[in-house]
Amino acid sequence: MMSNSVRDEVLRFCFAGIGCTSASFVTNPVDVTKVRMQLDGELAKQRGQFSKAYSERHYKGIFRGALTIAKEEGILGLYKGLTPALIREATYSTIRIGAYEPIKVHVFGAMDRHHTPLLKKIGSGATSGAIGSTVAVPTDLIRVRLQAQRKPKPGEQLRYRGFFHAFGDIYKKEGLRGLYRGTSPTVQRAAILTATQVPVYDHTKHTILNHGWMIEGPVLHIVAAMTSGFMCAVTTSPVDLIKTRVMNQKIKGVPVDQRTYRNGLDCLIKTVKSEGVLGLYKGFIPNWLRLGPHTIISFFIFESLRKTAGINPI
Repeated sequence: MMSNSVRDEVLRFCFAGIGCTSASFVTNPVDVTKVRMQLDGELAKQRGQFSKAYSERHYKGIFRGALTIAKEEGILGLYKGLTPALIREATYSTIRIGAYEPIKVHVFGAMDRHHTPLLKKIGSGATSGAIGSTVAVPTDLIRVRLQAQRKPKPGEQLRYRGFFHAFGDIYKKEGLRGLYRGTSPTVQRAAILTATQVPVYDHTKHTILNHGWMIEGPVLHIVAAMTSGFMCAVTTSPVDLIKTRVMNQKIKGVPVDQRTYRNGLDCLIKTVKSEGVLGLYKGFIPNWLRLGPHTIISFFIFESLRKTAGINPI
C-alpha cells in the first residue's frame, strides 16, 4: 500500500499537470498571437526595411493581431499547436511545478514552508524548470513551428499538416538532433520562468500570510499568481523571443554558415543590432497576457485540488 507521503508526492505532480494543461488550453490563442508578433519584422534592418518595420507590421498588437489571425485563418487558427502545447504542459509543467517542493525540501533543506529564504526558492524553481524543459524540448519546438504557420498563399503548401506530420518530417529531415533544436534557450527560459513564477508566487503568498494581510484561500492565490505572472513576463520575454526564432528558422538544405542564427547568442546579437534592445521585448504584452491568466489558472486549480486531497498548500 502506498504511504501517505508518497501518495501526496504523486498527487502533487498530477495536480500540477492538470492545472497547467487546463491553463494552456485557455491561453493558446494568446500564445499563437505572441509567437506571430515575435517573428513579425524579424531582422528588418538587415533586409533594409527597418524604417518601415513598425508601421508595416502584419500583427499590429495583441488584440488586432488575434483578430487578423481569426479573419485570415478562422477561429481554429488561434488554436494551432494545441496538441503539442498540451503534451508539453503534461510533461514539462508536471515536472517543473511538481518537483519544486521536493527539491526545495530535499536539496535546499527548506523545512519551514512559511519562512524559507527567497534564494532557496529561486534555486528550487530554476532546477525543476531546467529538468522539466529538457524532457519536453521536442514538443515545444513542434508547438512553435505549428503556431508560426500562416495561411498559405495560393499555390503554397503548409509546412506541417499537424503534430504527427511535424514530428515525422522534422525527424526525417533534421534527425533526432533537429527535434532538440533550441534546447539551450529553451532550458534557459524554463529555468528563468520557474525560478520566477513559483518562487514569486510562493514568496508573495507567505509574505502576505506572515503579515496577516490576508488568509489562505482563493483570493490570496489569485493575488499571488497575478504578481507572479507579471514578473515572469518581465524576466522571460527576451529569452522567449530568442527561443521562438531559433526554433522556427528553416535549416533543411541551408549550410550552417548561411543560417539565420547559429545559436541563441547569435540570435541575441543579431536581434539587438537589427531591432534594438526593445526588439527583445516584441510580444511582451501577449506574453504577459498569457503568463498572467496561465499562472492564475494553474495555481488556482493546483491549490484547489491539493485542498480537496487534504494536502497542505504551497
